[in-house]
Amino acid sequence: MIRKILGYLLIALIAGGLVVVGSVVASELILRQPLKEHCSASAGGATVRLTVEEAENAALISALSIRLGMPPRAATIALATAFQESGMRNIDYGHLDSLGLFQQRPSQGWGSPEQILDPYYSTTTFYTALAKVDGYTEMEIADAAQKVQISADGSAYAQHEPGARALASSLTGYSPGGFFCALRDDEPRAARPDGLRAELTKAFGDRAGPARVRRDADTRAAGLGRGDEATAVVEVDPPSSSTGWAVAQWAVAYAKRYGVTEVSYDGRVWSLEDSSEGWHDGENAPSNRVLIAFDERR
Repeated sequence: MIRKILGYLLIALIAGGLVVVGSVVASELILRQPLKEHCSASAGGATVRLTVEEAENAALISALSIRLGMPPRAATIALATAFQESGMRNIDYGHLDSLGLFQQRPSQGWGSPEQILDPYYSTTTFYTALAKVDGYTEMEIADAAQKVQISADGSAYAQHEPGARALASSLTGYSPGGFFCALRDDEPRAARPDGLRAELTKAFGDRAGPARVRRDADTRAAGLGRGDEATAVVEVDPPSSSTGWAVAQWAVAYAKRYGVTEVSYDGRVWSLEDSSEGWHDGENAPSNRVLIAFDERR
């Protein structure tokens, strides 16, 4: 009898040990999983998560609203529309001859297929059409979108309103630090500061303020949290705090494409090294300049 009891105890101990070992192994496997890159925006109690591709398009749509002098509500309407029409992707297919971010149709006078598939063109034409809608800033988001799109079911745009508001609020600079991207730091990425500056000018025009690329001895002392690793900096002098945050968060959206390692503004820092933590306080981060850092040795 005693032997049988001891046998049962031994089996229980072994089983328990296997459970513990299995849990440890499972935890290790989970912790070792590579980061799934994504971006997110939070504002007004709503949070929306996007892929990097979707975040770039959202940032472009928001930046163009600033360039064209449109109110933040216009960006919300455009973002809700793009969510519904294309999932915020610049797709080359759709219903009938619909194309692009907003599923605009060449046959309906929106432009040629090549033009519509240029997100700058398609977004600008959307805003141009929206500006002609009387009282759109007082309308429900879905109603304003429907006035432009004239789709089969205009009510469908409403389901994307919370996420569109969160994106518009952060990417137009009215929710500082509300947008960030979690990116992997273990992949080679070409640093292209000149390319980012050109993209910045294309997106914001002169609304972003003067922007320059610096590769001088002062780069390390520019006000970067990890300035010792920066070999180039795009420095932007925004005309207002909201524009500064719009530029800073736009730069994070494009960080993967252009090899950005850090963005600093208004006492806050986003860095590639700990990107999943979002924005954090930066002791040396400037209050009146946006600094976008690159390490061209990577």
